[in-house]
Amino acid sequence: MTTNNKPVRTAIQADHPTMRRPHRPRAFAVLGSAAAALAVWTVTVPLAGAHLTVRMNGATQPVGPGAVVTASLLAGLAGWALLATLERFGHRPRRAWTGIAVLVLALSLAGPLGSGVHSATTMALAGMHLAVGAVLIPALRHSARC
Repeated sequence: MTTNNKPVRTAIQADHPTMRRPHRPRAFAVLGSAAAALAVWTVTVPLAGAHLTVRMNGATQPVGPGAVVTASLLAGLAGWALLATLERFGHRPRRAWTGIAVLVLALSLAGPLGSGVHSATTMALAGMHLAVGAVLIPALRHSARC
C-alpha cells in the first residue's frame, strides 16, 4: 500500500496569492500596460493625425511607437522588481507597493507637462502615463503577496 504525502490544497488556498506563482500574471500586466500605452498612441497619432513631439536636451523629437513600448515595458519591469523586493524584505508589501506606485504615477505626469511641445502632445503623453498606471497598478497589486 502506498500513501500520498502531498498536502491537499483547498479551493481557497489554491486561489490565495501566496499559494500561486505570480510570474505569469505579472508578465501579462507588464505586456498589457505596454499595449495600453500603444493603444493611446495609435488613437492619437495614426487615427487622429496628431504629431507628438517632445523637447529633450534643447531639441525636439517625435514620439514613436518604439519609444512608447520601450518606456512602458521599462516602467512595468521596474514596478515588478520593486514589488518582488518588497515581498522579500518589506512589511505589508501590497500596501507599500501600491502607495509607491501611485506616487510614482503622479510624479511621472510632470514629464509630459514639461516636455510636450503642443497641448495635444501633453494630453496624449499624460494619457499614456495614466493608461500604463491603470493597467499596471491594479494587476501587480492583485498579484502581490499580502
